[in-house]
Amino acid sequence: MLNVEDMSLEEMQRFLEHIGFGHLGCSRDDHPYVVPIYYAYYRESIYFFTTEGLKTECLAANSKVCLQVEHVDDTHHWKSVIVRGEAERLTRPETIEHAFSIIFKQYQTLMPPLSRTTVGGMERGNRIAFYRISPTGITGRKTIG
Repeated sequence: MLNVEDMSLEEMQRFLEHIGFGHLGCSRDDHPYVVPIYYAYYRESIYFFTTEGLKTECLAANSKVCLQVEHVDDTHHWKSVIVRGEAERLTRPETIEHAFSIIFKQYQTLMPPLSRTTVGGMERGNRIAFYRISPTGITGRKTIG
C-alpha cells in the first residue's frame, strides 16, 4: 500500500529551493500550455527567464500560472509540489539584474534557450524575458515509508 502525506510549508520551500526544474502551466484563449523550465526559488518568489514566443504570449494574455515540481525515485518514493500564482514580467533594469543574479547563483552555466525561429517567413530575434512568480497557493505531497 502506498502511503501519501501532505508536506509542511517548510518542506515545500526547501524542496523548491533544491530542485530548480519543473513544468510551468499557463493558458490563453481557454487552451492550456505546459512547458519545462529551470527556475530559482528565493524569498517565497520564483524567478525564471525565457526567450519570447508562445510562452510569453500566453503569460501576457493571462498571468495566472501553475508550476509543478517533482522528484521521483520510483513509483513508491516521490515528492511533488504545485505552486499557483501570478507571473509578472520584469521590465525595470534593477529587477532584471536582481532576477538574473538569483538565477545565476543557482545555475552558473544556465543560458537562455537560443534558437532560430521563423514566423511568417521572417526570422524572430531572441529577446529574453525575465519573470517573477508570486505564489498565491502552494501544496505538496510525498510518499512515506
